[in-house]
Amino acid sequence: MRTYSLTFLLWGCMLHAIPMMLSQKRTSKNLHRERITGLSENDGKTLHRTKRGWMWNQFFLLEEYTGPDTQYVGKLHTDQDKGDGNLKYILTGDGAGSLFIIDENTGDIHAAKKLDREEKSLYVLRAKAIDRKTGRQVEPESEFIIKIHDINDNEPKFTKDMYTASIPEMSGVGTSVIQVTATDADDANYGNSAKIVYSILQGQPYFSVDPETGIIKTALPDMSRENREQYQVVIQAKDMGGQMGGLSGTTTVNITLTDVNDNPPRFPQSTYQFSSPESAPPGTPLGRIKAYDPDVGENAETEYSISSGDGSDMFDIITDKDTQEGIITVKKQLDFENKMLYTLRVEATNTHPDPRFLQLGPFKDTALVKISVEDIDEPPVFSRTSYLIEVDEDVKEGSIIGQVVAQDPDITKNAIKYSVDRHTDLDRIFNIYSGNGSLFISKPLDREETPWHNITVIATEINNPKQSSQIPVFIRILDINDHAPEFAKYYETFVCENAKAGQLIQTVSAVDKDEPARGHKFFFELVPEFAVHPNFSIVDNKDNTAGVMTRRNGYSRSKMSTYLLPIIIFDNDYPIQSSTGTLTIRVCACDSRGNMQSCNAEALLLPAGLSTGALIAILLCILILLVLVVLFAALKRQRKKEPLIISKDDVRDNIVTYNDEGGGEEDTQAFDIGTLRNPEAREESKMRRDVIPDTIFQIRRTAPIWENIDVQDFIHRRLKENDLDPSAPPYDSLATYAYEGNDSIANSLSSLESLTTDGNQDYDYLSDWGPRFKKLADMYGGEESDRD
Repeated sequence: MRTYSLTFLLWGCMLHAIPMMLSQKRTSKNLHRERITGLSENDGKTLHRTKRGWMWNQFFLLEEYTGPDTQYVGKLHTDQDKGDGNLKYILTGDGAGSLFIIDENTGDIHAAKKLDREEKSLYVLRAKAIDRKTGRQVEPESEFIIKIHDINDNEPKFTKDMYTASIPEMSGVGTSVIQVTATDADDANYGNSAKIVYSILQGQPYFSVDPETGIIKTALPDMSRENREQYQVVIQAKDMGGQMGGLSGTTTVNITLTDVNDNPPRFPQSTYQFSSPESAPPGTPLGRIKAYDPDVGENAETEYSISSGDGSDMFDIITDKDTQEGIITVKKQLDFENKMLYTLRVEATNTHPDPRFLQLGPFKDTALVKISVEDIDEPPVFSRTSYLIEVDEDVKEGSIIGQVVAQDPDITKNAIKYSVDRHTDLDRIFNIYSGNGSLFISKPLDREETPWHNITVIATEINNPKQSSQIPVFIRILDINDHAPEFAKYYETFVCENAKAGQLIQTVSAVDKDEPARGHKFFFELVPEFAVHPNFSIVDNKDNTAGVMTRRNGYSRSKMSTYLLPIIIFDNDYPIQSSTGTLTIRVCACDSRGNMQSCNAEALLLPAGLSTGALIAILLCILILLVLVVLFAALKRQRKKEPLIISKDDVRDNIVTYNDEGGGEEDTQAFDIGTLRNPEAREESKMRRDVIPDTIFQIRRTAPIWENIDVQDFIHRRLKENDLDPSAPPYDSLATYAYEGNDSIANSLSSLESLTTDGNQDYDYLSDWGPRFKKLADMYGGEESDRD
């Protein structure tokens, strides 16, 4: 069997690729036996071939080739190729046919496009040779790698376009601020294309950067935020180890110095001056002061206090947390006449000092504050906040009971007049001398009626009446013994008929409107006329009560049903007051245990066997008889009562008394009797006889009753009108019904006139007049009646 060899030639423009290719020569590691099975027509023996070790592992191709022709990669060749064009070379794998093109006749491989290592760094391809005539593969398929050789075509790029960092002010040299990082897309394993070096382009001499790690550090000591707070640092990252020709990228780092408490507060001036009216109430703000601190936030928080001065008790200072100002306020009431100028020493201190900077000095400052008091016209001031005056209730009118004193607190010492606020003394019991404030009595006092009087006295400056003040005066009325004691209540006392001598029948007590300081003490005794009473005696119990005792055995209601026992009650105050109270003692029937059964003397006259029910029935009968007698007497008295209307003025229905004789029918000036018959005339001049002439009620006119109206209907209407008239008294009989009605349409029905008629008269129309004229219709309407 023949042995074939397949050779690849790499043509390149890079000289340093050749040693690398030679160094990567494969030896017996890549050798292996390959068994190829074939059938021979002669002997049918199995043929064996030994595969040679390839002298190459991978090829290098320069990326980003920009030449005018395609870049030559290498040549595919086999010793079976006689140059007669019978063999065909085929290339498969990554980019075959698109990126890599092979000349199937010669086996030359070219790169059709510009390659980028950063997109794909190596390509795996397979090559084989085929006999064009038979289509048989003359060489086994072989795999090889084309590696894209890197060039420095990517600059370093930072992970951020802009960095932000902060560091406390006053930090030491070399304090780390922040680390920046840049990356390079070039191959870090080949040359220095990806080797980055950091440098600072802007930000010196304040900051520096480590060239290998990219850590930014402080480069100057004691950088103060108050001098400069913001810094902008520009960092450059350059590949090729920073050598000439390397590519670079930059980023910006904004660095802020944060505040630390390295500055004490300072007052802008050493002395402040304020003024306050003496009338300013406690808590009134007078002014603000501020110690300025260059620090910010809690490092600038300041606390104000008064360290010394003669006004530390009169004024106070508080801190405004929002503005960091000290507010001077009034602590106590000021008095211009007492002191006109105060001096304070105010201290401002940081509330959060930093121990690292205490060596710089105390973090506080002081200033002097002077406060002047302004004089104002003040109202009068009383010598006390209130007055309490005690006076006996029997004091005489006009007596002085006390005095109030007020004065003008101002230097001018204006004169003052006094007066009593009458809203607090409506009865005008008290009065005051306007010049000296002496109070005196104008009316008598009564402690039992009003034990306390609370009045208000007003003091007013004479030159300036607007300046006034008032003071309460409490007047207590002291008690004197001007009321006598009396029984505490009304006592219903009884004694049993079967009482024994020395028996207690009543205990009495007393009350007194007075209130002696030592308390009440009452004494009881019988009046001198009854000092030795034959029936009863009184025993003083020495505890403001007394007991009434019987002095004999047995009492009789038939002889004496009631006893009157006068008792004298004394008090022990000065002057001693006394009163006599009479105790009414009834004699009653009692059972064996002393319980009262009956105290009426009439019960003795009743039969012994009469029961309680019978007694009640008898009393009811007597009561009924008394009621009947009273009713009969009332009715009789009413009958005798004089009528409301005098007989000559009496008007009853249609009866009218007419006493005016007049001058006969020819006397037209006399009374017109026609008014009694004309309803319209009656309505115009109608006056009620049961009211006085000057009545406050206006006589109500009713609508006239016209012709052709029934008399009964007319009367009913008149009754209804008078019933609904709110101005008419309830005297129905006084309504005047003087109208006799209109003429009858039937004319006269008298038989006297019928004789004068020439013929019979027709009365058939009477049947149309209703039931009332039915009888007449029957009598005159029929022919038989006429004949009769």
